[in-house]
Amino acid sequence: MNDKIRIGIVGYGNVGKGVELSIAQNDDMQLVAVFTRRDPSGIHTQTPGVKVVKIEEAASMKDQIDVMILCGGSATDLPEMGPQFAKMFNTIDSFDTHAKIPEYFAHMDAAAKEGDNLSIISVGWDPGMFSLNRTYAEAILPQGSHYTFWGKGVSQGHSDAIRRIDGVQNAIQYTIPVPAAVEAARSGSEPVLTTRQKHTRECFVVLKPGADAEKVKEQIVTMPNYFDEYDTTVHFISEEEFKRDHTAMPHGGFVIRSGKTHNGEHTHVIEYSVKLDSNPEFTASILVCYARAAYRMRKAGQTGAKSVFDVAPGLISPKSAQELRATML
Repeated sequence: MNDKIRIGIVGYGNVGKGVELSIAQNDDMQLVAVFTRRDPSGIHTQTPGVKVVKIEEAASMKDQIDVMILCGGSATDLPEMGPQFAKMFNTIDSFDTHAKIPEYFAHMDAAAKEGDNLSIISVGWDPGMFSLNRTYAEAILPQGSHYTFWGKGVSQGHSDAIRRIDGVQNAIQYTIPVPAAVEAARSGSEPVLTTRQKHTRECFVVLKPGADAEKVKEQIVTMPNYFDEYDTTVHFISEEEFKRDHTAMPHGGFVIRSGKTHNGEHTHVIEYSVKLDSNPEFTASILVCYARAAYRMRKAGQTGAKSVFDVAPGLISPKSAQELRATML
C-alpha cells in the first residue's frame, strides 16, 4: 500500500533539483512528476519512474499529486504561475520579494480558496526560517532591536545585474556582513546601523574582449538599488579562474535580537544563524518539509493561503506528536 505524500515539482532549475534530492531523504514522500516549460525530452531526473511533463498539461494530473512545489523565480514566474497552480493543487513556494508579499498572499488566498486548496507561500530561509526567528525573538523581548545579516554568500539577483552590463561576459557577487556590525549587534548595545555599515559587496567579473574595465567598474559601484549604498569591491578575473573558484552557491546569515528586561537592567541576546554550502538545496529542503505541513493542514480541512506563521512546528516533522514530545521536548 502506498500512503506516501505525492509531490510534483514545477521548474527543474537549481531549486527544483534540490527539491528532488530532498524528497529522496524523506521516507513519507514520493516524487511523481516534474513540470517544465522546456522540452521534456531534454530533462533527465535522478529519480527512476518520474514523469517529465509540459507545464500546460499539469491540470490532467490533479488527482495524482497531493502537493505541488513551485520552483519559479519571484520576479516574473511566481506572480503568474502561483495563482494558476493554487486553483488546481495544494502548493508550496519560496516567493521572496518582501515588499510584495501582502499582495501576493491576497492573490494566492483567492486562488487557493477558489480551487478548494491550501497554499503555503514565502517558504525558505528568508523569508521563512528567519521570519519565524524574528517573530519569536520580538515576542519574547518586546523592548529591543533586531538585526538581519546575510552572507557570506552569492546573491543571484546582484550577480545577474552585473552580467547585464555591456562588456561583461560572466560575473558573481558575494554579500558579506561587516564583522564589526555583527559584533555590535551581538553586544546587546542596540546600535543603529546603516545599510552601508551592515554589509559589503564583493564582485568577481570576467570581461568580454576589448571591454573597458574602469567603465564597467564605475557602472557596478554606482548602480542604484544594488550597489550604490554599499562599499563595493570589484575584481576582474579570467574565465578559467571563474569556473575554478566561483561556481558554487554558498550562503548564510544571522538573525539577532537584543532586548532588555527588569526596567532595562538586564540585557538578553537571541541569535539564529545558518551556514550553507548550497543555498538552493537548503531552500529546497525547507520547501519539502512544509509540503508535509500543507498536506496535513488540507487533510484537516484548511484552505486558502498560509505563511510560515500559520504552521504549527510539529506539522513539518515526519514524527508524530507523541514522538516529538518524547524526543524533542
